[in-house]
Amino acid sequence: MRYKIVVSGAAQVGHCCREIEKISKEVGREIALQRCILITGATTGVPYFAALGCKDAHGFSVGFSPATSEAAHLKTYKLPLDPFDVMIYTGADYVGRNVIMTKSADAVIIVCGRIGTLHEFATAFEIQKPIGVLEGTGGTADKIRKIATGPYRGIKRII
Repeated sequence: MRYKIVVSGAAQVGHCCREIEKISKEVGREIALQRCILITGATTGVPYFAALGCKDAHGFSVGFSPATSEAAHLKTYKLPLDPFDVMIYTGADYVGRNVIMTKSADAVIIVCGRIGTLHEFATAFEIQKPIGVLEGTGGTADKIRKIATGPYRGIKRII
């Protein structure tokens, strides 16, 4: 069985750590080297860099698009196609895409991130998917420990 791993992270990386492109590519490459399938939201930034790393390692990646078609993916959302082996057009905009994508995976890795990444984290948490968080990458990844260990105390350990 090949595990399907979501890499969730910021599409716009200005607030992420300086090494975010390198780190994201390394995560995608490692997913490929472990013979797992990379899943992303088919967007720019962290997910795109992870897909490039996966492709460099001859891995297999699936993009979950918020769009209804390739034309809308490119023209309306202005998102990339090049590094993905398969593209699933959810037609569910970003919020619906996040849920569909996260539920389709076996685990989620959080790298940097913003509100969409937080949504994907919350979805994975609620459906009890294994979650890895790369602290020190900025954004959401650096805030999850505080959120998750606050009054709800739902997380015992951040991996």
